Amino acid sequence: MENKMSGQFNLMQLFIGSDLLIMATSYTLLIGSIISWFIIVEKIRLWHAERKSPSTISRKDNMAHVVENIMRPFDKNLWFLSMASVVAPFIGLFGTVWGVIIVFSAIGVHQSTSIGVVAPGLAAALGTTALGLMVAIPAAIAYQYFSKKADSLYEELDEARKEILSEK
Repeated sequence: MENKMSGQFNLMQLFIGSDLLIMATSYTLLIGSIISWFIIVEKIRLWHAERKSPSTISRKDNMAHVVENIMRPFDKNLWFLSMASVVAPFIGLFGTVWGVIIVFSAIGVHQSTSIGVVAPGLAAALGTTALGLMVAIPAAIAYQYFSKKADSLYEELDEARKEILSEK
């Protein structure tokens, strides 16, 4: 007989064969994580390129739109990171609450609180909480980091724009 505790833990294994709503919640969080990491990697690449070749403003630029046009790629999709950092824990909590409802239903059906009745549902329920946090924490950190960097760049470019306009 194989000891199930000796195997490696796999978070996604918790959801295979779970309730449809738990699976949908988990896949929603997984998709949110993938999108968040895609945005994070893209921002890292963008800021790396900015560090190698900093954005500048010259007199010949259209001063009315130059700062906004330069800033557009740095601000693009930050809204998703912000939304994911706020919404993902609630989606995970929804999965947790739903999983606990399923556990209580199983207790009622089996008239037992044995570990075999309770554990699978609780593991899947708490797994959705973990997934929610796995989405929210990196998204929140990345949102704060990249939005602060974008704010600093905006201030630098706006100061340069004001300086050029005052010299005319």
